[in-house]
This record gives sequence, structure tokens and C-alpha cells, in this order.
Amino acid sequence: MTTVNGYEIRPGADLVGADLNEADLNEADLGEADLSWAHLNWANLSGANLRGANLNWANLGGANLVGADLSGADLSGANLSRANLIEANLIGANLDGANLSGADLSGADLTRARRT
Repeated sequence: MTTVNGYEIRPGADLVGADLNEADLNEADLGEADLSWAHLNWANLSGANLRGANLNWANLGGANLVGADLSGADLSGANLSRANLIEANLIGANLDGANLSGADLSGADLTRARRT
């Protein structure tokens, strides 16, 4: 377990509304964590495990999510503008209402991802 900005970074963590702007969360294990309404602008989440995480309405503008595992994650309403999602795993992710303007999804796996 790691602590960043006073928040415990671990699987299943309750990080609702957490201020993690510009945090270095490279390869962090946040599987099944609740990051709804969290502030992750320009955060480094490359290679992070966010499998099944709740990221609804999270602000991930400009975040580095290269190679991150977001399979089954709830990203509904999330701001992913300018986010780097190269080679990210978004299998079965919920992207309903997500802002993807300027996001780089090169090589991302969007199999069964939902967006309306």
C-alpha cells in the first residue's frame, strides 16, 4: 500500500472526490477502487490496474493512461479530454457521456466498451 496526497492507494480504496491532480500513480493497483468525482488531471496512471474501478464523473484531463487496465471500469461522465490512452485496455468499459475530445486511443482495446 502507498499513500499519495494523504490517500491510501490500494485495491478497493474509497477515493471519492480525491485530489490526485498530477499524482504519480505509475503501475498503481486501484482495481475496484471508487474514484468517482476524483481529480486526476495530468496524473500519471501508466500501467495502472483500474480494472472494475468506478471513475464516473472523474476528471482525468491530460492524464497518462498508457497501457492502463480499465477493463470493466465505469467512466460514465468522466472527463478524458487530452488523456493518453495508447494501448489501454478498455474492454467492457462504460464510456457513456465521457468527454474524449483530444484523447489518444491509438491501439486501445475498446471491445464491448459502451458509449451513448
